[in-house]
Amino acid sequence: MDKIVLAELKIETVIGIWEWEKRNPQTILIDLEMQTDIKKASETDSIEDALDYKAITQRIKNFTQNNQFELIETLAEKLAQLILQEFNVPWLRLSVSKPFAIRDSKNVGLTIERSSQ
Repeated sequence: MDKIVLAELKIETVIGIWEWEKRNPQTILIDLEMQTDIKKASETDSIEDALDYKAITQRIKNFTQNNQFELIETLAEKLAQLILQEFNVPWLRLSVSKPFAIRDSKNVGLTIERSSQ
């Protein structure tokens, strides 16, 4: 199985359960692994035959910045379904984290795995 890996995509968005969080954008980090078959792209050396991770990254940013959620769990699930459906990815592992969301902690987050089956 081949994977495309996106690490520490930083996005400013409104997310959280507290009133101050709903008024102030916060930084979230997204890590993403996506199953794909790179064989054809490696043979043709053409972007048309590759999983367009730039387009996926832009879609993630647009979706995250244009929606508000209270929980990172909800954001993670919505992003996973969006990627699976819109980009024909058969499997992914997605992590969403909020740096400094917990006092005395560098980061808090979650990781989910989903497939299109």
